[in-house]
Amino acid sequence: QPATPPDVLYHGTATDNLDAIFALGLLKRRRHHVHMSTNMETMLQVGMRHGKPVLLSIDAKRMHADGYEFFLTGNHVWLTDHVPSEYLGVVRR
Repeated sequence: QPATPPDVLYHGTATDNLDAIFALGLLKRRRHHVHMSTNMETMLQVGMRHGKPVLLSIDAKRMHADGYEFFLTGNHVWLTDHVPSEYLGVVRR
């Protein structure tokens, strides 16, 4: 069931993906949801699997206030269907 997210969540990806992400937002692609976490280091490790890592911040508080739904899994991973680019920022390259 939907849950109230923390103010900020993080997503790890590769720097090669940034242009597409900022054009289209974070898409679930072949997954059921976009995966996010409060743990920055975990998300950087996820980004390393895909190339040179970059850490993105997600303004989850504002997304939630704007009507987007979030779900929390048993292993503390946050899920949503899509993160539009206006809620994204680059934390670390």
